[in-house]
Amino acid sequence: MIHITLPDGSQREFPGPVTVAEVAASIGAGLAKAALAGKVDGKVVDTSFQMTADSALSIITAKDTDGLEVIRHSTAHLLAYAVKELFPEAQVTIGPVIEHGFFYDFSYKRPFTPEDLAAIEKKMTQLASLDEPVSRRVLPRDEAVAYFKSLGEHYKAEIIESIPADQDVSLYREGKFEDLCRGPHVPSTGKLKHFKLMKVAGAYWRGDHKNEMLQRIYGTAWATKDELQQHLTMLEEAEKRDHRKLGRELDLFHIDEHSPGTVFWHPKGWTLWQGVEQYMRKVYQDNGYLEVKGPQIIDKSLWEKTGHWDKYRENMFVTESEKRDYALKPMNCPGHILIYKQGLKSYRDLPLRFGEFGACHRNEPSGGLHGIMRVRAFTQDDGHIFCTEDQIQSEVVAFTTLLQKVYADFGFTNIIYKLSTRPEKRIGSEESWDRAENALAEGLRASGCDFEYLPGEGAFYGPKIEYTLKDALGRPWQCGTIQVDPNMPERLDADFVGEDGARHRPIMLHRAIVGSLERFIGILIEESAGALPAWLAPVQVAVLNITDAQADYVRSVAKTLQNQGLRVNLDLRNEKITYKIREHSMQKLPYLIVVGDKEMAAGTVAVRARGGQDLGVMPLDAFVQKILGDIASKSVN
Repeated sequence: MIHITLPDGSQREFPGPVTVAEVAASIGAGLAKAALAGKVDGKVVDTSFQMTADSALSIITAKDTDGLEVIRHSTAHLLAYAVKELFPEAQVTIGPVIEHGFFYDFSYKRPFTPEDLAAIEKKMTQLASLDEPVSRRVLPRDEAVAYFKSLGEHYKAEIIESIPADQDVSLYREGKFEDLCRGPHVPSTGKLKHFKLMKVAGAYWRGDHKNEMLQRIYGTAWATKDELQQHLTMLEEAEKRDHRKLGRELDLFHIDEHSPGTVFWHPKGWTLWQGVEQYMRKVYQDNGYLEVKGPQIIDKSLWEKTGHWDKYRENMFVTESEKRDYALKPMNCPGHILIYKQGLKSYRDLPLRFGEFGACHRNEPSGGLHGIMRVRAFTQDDGHIFCTEDQIQSEVVAFTTLLQKVYADFGFTNIIYKLSTRPEKRIGSEESWDRAENALAEGLRASGCDFEYLPGEGAFYGPKIEYTLKDALGRPWQCGTIQVDPNMPERLDADFVGEDGARHRPIMLHRAIVGSLERFIGILIEESAGALPAWLAPVQVAVLNITDAQADYVRSVAKTLQNQGLRVNLDLRNEKITYKIREHSMQKLPYLIVVGDKEMAAGTVAVRARGGQDLGVMPLDAFVQKILGDIASKSVN
């Protein structure tokens, strides 16, 4: 007898080998129909998978995360099937699952058009409606190579040839289409109902620019029609909020081909950038950080000592002077250790907190650049805490509390906490890892944070906490981090004198709250859809006259506001007031002040808030107190 243990602890007995589908059918017809795959002893498998010994089994349906993964994986194959039906000469390459969907790369003689994309999606729907069974078979590697070569699928053959010769490979067939894949897949194409093709982009074969440029078709797939529609609606909203689009419309910045991966900040954009930096500078000052500034270019020998030259060289910009090799710094930490080492340090000096708005350069691939979110030149709110091992937990508590306050001020209160633990390849004793991981975990618990572990995701020298914020669309952005590092102080010979009079190595905590200021500003723009809160808005209020008769009064109003430290746009143009109001409203300013003869005579102002809200006529002092209150409270409205 074979005993199958289900998630609720109950068991079912079968006289011999039994498939996942058969177990599902024994439980009920509804589950049998809904089953997409199974998880046998922790491994996701096809419903046709046969269990020949006692096993733990859970049936995977569309409601499960693993089920959605299977749907998307299978929909990628359905896409390739449809392409081969419509364009038989196209060659298929790879088609993995990605966040929210999938893609598949094709080699074809001409670019796919939007009309092609619509035709492919229609064909996918037709093929899915046939509800063709999906079956799996296994071939020896060399036999599989010969098979795909006979089909003219040379890319597939090349992929298989990279697999060791003594290994078998699995193939999945649906109808006339067969593809190389490890699986698992849905039992039949009729399970695939809610999908949409999104776009076509270029992608080099195997990611190497020396190879052929392929065509990558992106798609999304979901378990239900409602989930698909919600995702498409979210994408429409995200497109409206795209920081690149808003950066142009609000005249904040631009990216120029003369300096790819770097940002040209316009006056209003630089005002926003300065607002974020000055806020973070105050955070440093109020929380025991000493601001420092390191050089941009550092000798190659230091990067060799830290290990960056061997492991990170291809992402570093290098230069040479007087027969010495230098690199533009990709991070600030080595420079902070050199500052720490100037002068003898005592245990009484610890914890010692350095902060720097350090400009860093990383030679990111051009294909990975994305507006101001992913650039080659950026500035970090970079901080490093030198402390003892016993001080890690208290520093984590203080840092987490500070990060929560900063995020709340910027309008983010939904934070996800993750603790990355020791990887397989690491340095240091198990005891030191135990202490470091425990200190981070206890620091989060003491801060009242629920968190999840990411086993094996820590750096080779120490564990770390990742702080991920969620924006208004529910999108996650990993910005903050605090990471334990005993390695770099060891490599660069940093020490302090302990209570015992002996020399000891400090622990270095790498920490950042917003991370890259450029990226964080991109997040802020998209979070607010460009309607930045009054304390951050590059222009906080525009003052508009109706006719030239109010010009002098309008100037005095603007001057009063400017004397209060407000950022004011004075608009005295000879244009209709409706035109001026509409134009400034499109710039998403927090407030508009309109002045006519009545307001001038009474010494008042007519105030409009963003969104067309008419706040009525009020004394200028009352408006000043209102906007200053918004700024002081960092109101996000």
